Amino acid sequence: MPAGVCGCCGPLRPRYKRLVDNIFPEDPKDGLVKSDMEKLTFYAVSAPEKLDRIGAYLAERLTRDVVRHRYGYVGIAMEALDQLLMACHSQSIKPFVESFLHMVAKLLESREPDLQVLGTNSFVKFANIEEDTPSYHRRYDFFVSQFSAMCHSTHEDPETRSRIRVAGIKGLQGVVRKTVNDELQAIIWEPQHMDKLIPSMLFNMQDNEDSERAGEENPASLAESCFRELLGRAAYGNMNNAVRPVLVHLDNHRLWDPNDFAVSCFRIIMYSIQAQHSHHVIQQVLSHLDTHSKNTPRVRAGIVQVLLETVAIAAKGSIGHIAHNQNNAYTFLSSVSSPPNLWLGPTVLEVFNTLLKHLRMSVDFELGDGSRRNSTSSLSSVRTKESEERIVQNAIIQTIGFFGGNLPDYQRAEVMMFIMGKVPVYGTPCHTLDTVKIGHQGTKRIQAMLLSSLIMVTSGFKCKTMGAGLPAAFLEPLCSISLMEDSELRQLVLEILHNIIDRHDNRAKLRGIRIIPNVAALKFKREKICKEDVVFMKKHGQQLYRHIYLGCKEEDNLQKNFELLFTALALITIELANEEVVIDLMRLSIALQDMALVNEENMPMFIRCGIMALVAAYLNFLSQMIANPPFCQHVSKVIELRSLDAPYLLPEHIFREKCVLPDSLDREDNALYFQTADLAEAMTVPGYNVERLSIPYIPQVTDRMPRRKSFVDTISLQVDIISNSVPDQSQLAEEITFETLKKAIDTTGLEEQERERRRQVMEKFQKAPFEEIAAHCESKANMLHDRLAQIFELTIRPPPSPSGTVTVTSGHAQYQSVPVYEMKFPDLCVY
Repeated sequence: MPAGVCGCCGPLRPRYKRLVDNIFPEDPKDGLVKSDMEKLTFYAVSAPEKLDRIGAYLAERLTRDVVRHRYGYVGIAMEALDQLLMACHSQSIKPFVESFLHMVAKLLESREPDLQVLGTNSFVKFANIEEDTPSYHRRYDFFVSQFSAMCHSTHEDPETRSRIRVAGIKGLQGVVRKTVNDELQAIIWEPQHMDKLIPSMLFNMQDNEDSERAGEENPASLAESCFRELLGRAAYGNMNNAVRPVLVHLDNHRLWDPNDFAVSCFRIIMYSIQAQHSHHVIQQVLSHLDTHSKNTPRVRAGIVQVLLETVAIAAKGSIGHIAHNQNNAYTFLSSVSSPPNLWLGPTVLEVFNTLLKHLRMSVDFELGDGSRRNSTSSLSSVRTKESEERIVQNAIIQTIGFFGGNLPDYQRAEVMMFIMGKVPVYGTPCHTLDTVKIGHQGTKRIQAMLLSSLIMVTSGFKCKTMGAGLPAAFLEPLCSISLMEDSELRQLVLEILHNIIDRHDNRAKLRGIRIIPNVAALKFKREKICKEDVVFMKKHGQQLYRHIYLGCKEEDNLQKNFELLFTALALITIELANEEVVIDLMRLSIALQDMALVNEENMPMFIRCGIMALVAAYLNFLSQMIANPPFCQHVSKVIELRSLDAPYLLPEHIFREKCVLPDSLDREDNALYFQTADLAEAMTVPGYNVERLSIPYIPQVTDRMPRRKSFVDTISLQVDIISNSVPDQSQLAEEITFETLKKAIDTTGLEEQERERRRQVMEKFQKAPFEEIAAHCESKANMLHDRLAQIFELTIRPPPSPSGTVTVTSGHAQYQSVPVYEMKFPDLCVY
């Protein structure tokens, strides 16, 4: 009986257990028994309800073999599990998957590298299986943590370490593929998982020890491939969680200085994500720059350079998308994965505001306050810090320029206005940057850097009309800066004007100041001036002429200043000149020549000769542009005589390094100078008003912001206006006759007379002694006070009273009594 009982126990075991036991050979080296495996697979497919029991039994055997270190049988069990997974796709596979994942987890927990690699390979095969129905309860938190730990393996053997890291990366890739397309597994994009996934990939991309390996055997290349795949699958709402761990990793490993790896990472990011998500990355980098606003200059420079790289890559599509949607209430993205949302990311002006804020902070750090400058720090350390801050500033300027340069023209005009509003200008009460703390030197630095940013933003700017490119709100502060007593600032302003005025890319042909022998050979591109530009020149032309005129006589002008002034005059001629403008430019040239000859400003001889050379080069250019033979002959004759008798009046000689300057200019030798009469005679052709040439050019004060060193000019104009606004009693009582009306209608020449009168007033207030000016202002003020007293006496007179009224005459109070019978009452008051 005992023997009989024992004999019938084996056949009583469940069939699935017998089938599972049969796939294991006596010697594990023989491998899986294929015939018995086919039987087990057929049984599992025929009876899918047994799958969970098969999985549980296999898990039991695998756990026992792992504990007993029978790794051969472990490999056979995992191979059997893989084949069952590939063969079965029924609803009952869910419990079997749980057993499978439990077995994979056991292998990953093992300290044996071979078992970890074996479990990872099985998980990757499972990840590539597309399940028919989603799983509501399955979580992969353990696998994310375990695979991430494998990515950071520090095994002693390099070969083994590389195998474990490759397995970890493949496991993370499997997790991503298994979960990213499953809406029920969106939890994978949460920060706690991204903080493990992305640093693990970046760590292997950074630690490229096995660079000689190729393909999937190289952890760095495999991690980069996985990183690209993860970012490519990132939806609209997951971008922030995907980018933030990258920034944190760069901070923790101090990879901003040097920033080669940081730049490489963000290149991968920008090329992997969808184009409409680029502004999310830009916003994240900007926020990170704010976080590191007080960090070392090299770190800030590294972040700004990364921002420049992201902007450069996004310029093709994303930035235009940002600019286009700033004026829209809603943004509809073309991607199916991104639903309609409200305006996304930062506005363009917010980006520029952040960059300009850091530019100002960099200047503060560079210059510092007095206490920091007087500290015990060595001179070399101070210079090193200043040079590092210059790197930050140059990077910010390049980023501003590149960002603005890739915006559409209408958006770029707004950015130009925004940056101009940030430029501190002396004499203007409402500039946005506080320049008290940084002093004159800091203000100058900010002005130069902001103008350099404007140069980059306006580069390639093609406005249809000049009024759109140079609106009054932009032109006036720009011209005010052009009159600053700093040659570098004036050069920057002229370059900005060149970028805006030059709409046909003719500036490259005008490099340098010279006597051009054949202007036609340069083949300038030009179009007929439109009506809008004609209106612009009528409205703002005098403003441009004035600032060119005043900019020529600055004592610190260099050769580059004269070259830029020549280019400005030439571009105005090409782009904006009609018959009226040509006459104005000729008057301006003659006025410049007279200013250099008379020399009321006591200018240095180099400046006087430079102005003469500028006038010669420009009139030579203008005469050939309008193709007037008599004009060309007169200019050529003067240039010929100068080359023989006064070469220092030509640009080819005066701007040489060792040019001998004369002691004085001979005003009597008329042949060396351009004569108004000869020019008027040459211009007697239809379309030109030659009579205007005889009227001397006088610069007009047309802008709202006067030059900062001409404060007396403003006082003189105010006093002059006050004196004219209070007429005498004789003028009030003047009889209006036909002759008076005729004179009032006939305004010919009144404008020029008014300009001459204003010039005389300005000269008087500039040259007169202070006591005389003060006495004059006091007399005007007293006269105004008397006039106001008369007006108040006439308009605010109290009603008469029998008791008497008080009247003020010449500052004295007098009482007057009016009898009742002489008082006049309104009709409604009489009964």
